[in-house]
Amino acid sequence: MNTFCPKCGKHTSHTASIYKAGKQRASAIGARRHEEDIHGYGGQKFPKLVRTAKTTKKQIIKLKCKVCGKFVQRLGIRLRKLEIEQ
Repeated sequence: MNTFCPKCGKHTSHTASIYKAGKQRASAIGARRHEEDIHGYGGQKFPKLVRTAKTTKKQIIKLKCKVCGKFVQRLGIRLRKLEIEQ
């Protein structure tokens, strides 16, 4: 798709792909702090999420500039399934 590249400073052609989050580390500081909040004296800090309200997620589209190779992320709309045609 043709869109604006912030590095080039002009509209160039980009390749599109779907963003996928990587594996979360258990040893990360945020995960350690959250684990500490759940366990220990005082118990559960926040109520556990039993039922989710939303049935879809906002898909993030990863755009790569064909000229300079810079990645730009765009927040998409709520979709059940996103397919990118070649």
